[in-house]
Amino acid sequence: MDSTEGISYTGYHAGSFLAQDETRAAAEAARRRVRIMSATLLPPLPHPEPVAAPAARLALKTDGTSRGLLDGAWWPRSRDLLSELPELTDVLDPLWGRITRVAVNPEHWPVIPRQVPVDGHVVKVGWFTPEIDPHKLLLLSYGTGRWDLLVIPPETGAESAARLMAAASDYDGPPLTASALIAADEARHGVSATDGPLAPDEAWEYEGGASAVSAAVPEQTGPPSWASHLISGM
Repeated sequence: MDSTEGISYTGYHAGSFLAQDETRAAAEAARRRVRIMSATLLPPLPHPEPVAAPAARLALKTDGTSRGLLDGAWWPRSRDLLSELPELTDVLDPLWGRITRVAVNPEHWPVIPRQVPVDGHVVKVGWFTPEIDPHKLLLLSYGTGRWDLLVIPPETGAESAARLMAAASDYDGPPLTASALIAADEARHGVSATDGPLAPDEAWEYEGGASAVSAAVPEQTGPPSWASHLISGM
């Protein structure tokens, strides 16, 4: 007779199930410890706060009967129209209506794009020489009007820039052109508008780095088709 005959298997099966339950419980406890350690050692990274673009450095004349030769002054941070014009139009569009066209003299702008995407639309860019003062920016708002801003060189020191912005936005100031206004300030205070310290990237651009590697102003036999709207009154 088999020695196991008559022995109940109930205890055997119960013991197996108990061992399996203990194994599962131990595994689940280990997983919980891993989750707790992960939560402790690797906290979720905070969502980065959006960084607002810096506002354009701008001074404008208030409403009045006589605008003179300039409507204000703009002190860009660089000579890159692609990055500077969107900040400028963000300020001017609500005040003057949507700016649709801009014209510059290429003397102080290493690269002149034909179009610049801004908030919700595109600004067309033209260049003229000698019709436009090298230190002036001309802006057009379709169906609304035209404005002329003194462009203060980006490398200008803060004190000189503050004087120029105040002079260009003053209705009682002398009716000077943009270049004459800069020359008058230099003569009066004995400091050039470009005597301020340059940041490394600005110094590289100012000394010809950007011009050397970027496309130069394109050759053009005549002014763009919209020149007739700009040249009158310059």
